Amino acid sequence: MDVSELKSKTGQELRDELTALLREQFNLRMQKGINPDGIRPDQFSKVRKNIARVKTVMNANRSGEQS
Repeated sequence: MDVSELKSKTGQELRDELTALLREQFNLRMQKGINPDGIRPDQFSKVRKNIARVKTVMNANRSGEQS
């Protein structure tokens, strides 16, 4: 996921993307609880970083609207 891709999305698309990423993060946590050896540790950091990217773009869009 690239920041330029996120900047081209609408607010609703960003919210949908954030919801999907949060759901994926939840599913990873559940899978880790069931089978700790079946999850690659790098998946957690990738999802966390993507969530941060989406939130950053959402906040930048919100700041741009208020100016």
